[in-house]
Amino acid sequence: MTRPEIGKSVITGKYKTNYLESGKGYPLIFIHGSGPGVSAYANWRLVLPKVAEKAHCYAMDMLGFGYSDKPTDVKYGMKIWTQQIVDFMDALNIEKADFVGNSFGGSLALSMALKYPERVRKLIMMGPMGVEFDISYGLNEVWGYKPSKENMLKLIQLFCYNQEYATEELAEVRFKASTEPGFQEAFSSMFPEPRQNSVDDMSFTDEEIKTVKNQTMIVHGREDKVIPVDNAFRLIKLIENAELHVFGHCGHWTQIERADDFSELVKYFISK
Repeated sequence: MTRPEIGKSVITGKYKTNYLESGKGYPLIFIHGSGPGVSAYANWRLVLPKVAEKAHCYAMDMLGFGYSDKPTDVKYGMKIWTQQIVDFMDALNIEKADFVGNSFGGSLALSMALKYPERVRKLIMMGPMGVEFDISYGLNEVWGYKPSKENMLKLIQLFCYNQEYATEELAEVRFKASTEPGFQEAFSSMFPEPRQNSVDDMSFTDEEIKTVKNQTMIVHGREDKVIPVDNAFRLIKLIENAELHVFGHCGHWTQIERADDFSELVKYFISK
């Protein structure tokens, strides 16, 4: 049986990173969100085939997620994940890339632009963390997940505005991924109570964000219950070379609920 979520692997620092690769052109690195059962494939499967028409796409599984290593003797947070991205680029000889980051991945893409500006060309953040904010009910539920099919279905319902996307089949796939060996041990150590501390770790001050000079596109669903749309309005005010696209009747999963529209936006933005 083929496992589309398991792609190639590369050693990043001390750890193995699973990643999907497709397309030709300028490098574009996709960074997924932080929900249980997430992987590069789960997050980007609808978008990658379309965007690969315009870019050389790499979609990583971050440490502790998907099919990358899940060390239990590390402190998970902005520092280790940002280093993983740098190590990934070095291992594949990617000098500079565009970035697409979803939610917590948006914060990591922003981290790259702030700490390694010479490695980043254009920045795309979707439903992003990154600004300082009080943890939402939705994000607290996501990070506090306890494995069960019922809990996973509730989370998926929270992610989507259009409940047609919150299928039991998707819940089953994500539940299985959330019970992969080592995942729950890693996940439960990532965002411990009080979870506001983890939001703060994944955030930058307004003054820091104002220093970003990259061309930036921010995309958000108006009805997002996990990361408030106010984050996007904050970012557009702080980043000089930014544009903002807000989808009405859309929750946290713009890349799923509005997959075609999101893909076209990304292709347009990286090509101009």
